[in-house]
Amino acid sequence: MARISCMAFIFFMVSLSARASMEIYEFEKEESKQRYQSLIAELRCPKCQNQNLADSSAEIAKDLKARVYKLVNDGKSDAEIVSYLVDRYGDFVTYRPPLRPATWLLWFGPFALFFLVGLFLIWRTYRVNIAPESDAELDRERLEKMLSRHSEKTTTPED
Repeated sequence: MARISCMAFIFFMVSLSARASMEIYEFEKEESKQRYQSLIAELRCPKCQNQNLADSSAEIAKDLKARVYKLVNDGKSDAEIVSYLVDRYGDFVTYRPPLRPATWLLWFGPFALFFLVGLFLIWRTYRVNIAPESDAELDRERLEKMLSRHSEKTTTPED
């Protein structure tokens, strides 16, 4: 009997903790709810690697979701909310950081790397195609010298 009551108590406590982790936000308008859902889907959790606020269960993500909820209900625009979070957490909270000198490498780095790899492959292909021809010429010249020496030795009279 003690086992059953202990198991029931554990089950009850686990279900309470699961209920406590769920965030339920009430919105006055459906538009506000959609804006909230859109914002937490496009904003990145500062703690998690490549997770948005909607998918993250980190404490900071919960705090940010509550802040976004409050700002949406206060009537702030999406741009104001994103600006508020960027001011506090940096460009990391957005998946599309703005184009400025500090982010040029982020925006243009992949293209530059692709271009450099392409140039390297073209150079490598060109170099490989030329090298065997020059080696063959050298080999041919060496062979001719060796043959001429050999023919000179064999054609000299032994008198």
